[in-house]
Amino acid sequence: DVQLVESGGGSVQAGGSLRLSCEVSGITEGTNCIGWFRQAPGKEREGVAAIDSDGTTMYKDSVTGRFTFYKDNDNTLTLLMKSVEPEDTAMYYCAADYHLCGIAIPLQGHLGYWGRGTQVTVS
Repeated sequence: DVQLVESGGGSVQAGGSLRLSCEVSGITEGTNCIGWFRQAPGKEREGVAAIDSDGTTMYKDSVTGRFTFYKDNDNTLTLLMKSVEPEDTAMYYCAADYHLCGIAIPLQGHLGYWGRGTQVTVS
């Protein structure tokens, strides 16, 4: 079974940093795409960053240069958030599927496996 578990959310002041982790099992071998999405109250869920099994990484324009998404090992991925802004406040979800991400962060409907999310609040 594929499982994704997010952790590391919390409250942080604007300009600060936060590290989110995604523990992944059942999908780490072979071709895959793993992404971070976020959803703020009253807004649609949006892609933040994604990484292919070949290491290609992609980011939403508004987080480029501030967020870094990388693999710690086969089962743990980290989203390092720096210079956070109040607009980064949202529930953050980790998602994955058995195909490459493509040329851009996939739409949420293109990834079939999701974690339950972790809340990030920037004040």
